[in-house]
Amino acid sequence: MVGLAMVMVSSCAVRTDQIARDPDTVRMAVNGWVGYEASAAVLTYLLREEMGYQVQLIRTDEQPSWQALDQGVLDVIIENWGHEDLMEIYGPEGNGTVVDGGPTGNEGVIGWYVPAYVAEEYPEITSVDGLREHTDLFRTAETGEQGEFLGGSPGFATQDQGMINAFDLDLQLVFAGSEAAQITEVRRRYAEEEPVLFYFNEPHWLQQELDLVRVDFPDHEPGCADDPNHIPCDYPPYELNKIFRTGFVEEDSPAYRFLAAWTWTNEDQNQVAKMIADEGMDPDDAAEVWVRENPDEWREWIPEGAMER
Repeated sequence: MVGLAMVMVSSCAVRTDQIARDPDTVRMAVNGWVGYEASAAVLTYLLREEMGYQVQLIRTDEQPSWQALDQGVLDVIIENWGHEDLMEIYGPEGNGTVVDGGPTGNEGVIGWYVPAYVAEEYPEITSVDGLREHTDLFRTAETGEQGEFLGGSPGFATQDQGMINAFDLDLQLVFAGSEAAQITEVRRRYAEEEPVLFYFNEPHWLQQELDLVRVDFPDHEPGCADDPNHIPCDYPPYELNKIFRTGFVEEDSPAYRFLAAWTWTNEDQNQVAKMIADEGMDPDDAAEVWVRENPDEWREWIPEGAMER
């Protein structure tokens, strides 16, 4: 069995000689949510066990991942949520160091959510006007006279403060610090049937466990989020995609062609993510379960002859 390395990358600049380039190694970013980790686990397992590659999983936030691609430290981001601004900097019209790698097959949604029991008691709360009238429901000892809006990690793609400002909502944005910490707090309040208003997304395995209702905001339109301090619209829908280092594409290796061919569904990702986050399985073990149960799906991703390396 070929080894697996986990490397940490901070938000500061990274030198290209910190991680040596080996053509038999794929250097993959791992951003801080379990859905991404689920995808990375399955791809790592297949690259290693079926194609004979080593994989370095480089744990970093979203923006530093792009910087690491630009600096030649990474080969691929496997789940990108938008970031048109970063594509302008690093893509073909900018530095030319990264390229769009095509869709992952996952449809991404970010929004504001409340538990169904809150929406049932206060049906109007899922509208902007109704939420404005009931922000007091979400007051905590930390936020005092303001309601709490519970975020995940500050490193996630967020526009929540701009929405709070634009819709004149008496809310204080409080970051849980990580996706795992946010889920723990949401589940605790859900079990006690306490009010909670929070940032969340799909695909996510927790959506299958908890009955959640999304707050309805005006649809996203081009330009509505240009001012980060005043965003009078909802999040846009996301067709999640891969981002490759340009040099990795030009090498046209079996590993690149495998990752370019890979797509799967929200259901696939949620299945693996739930095993990792909810059932406490090691990511490699969760990946092995999915791979064993879905051979007809993953075999189509592997280039002809690649399993004979």
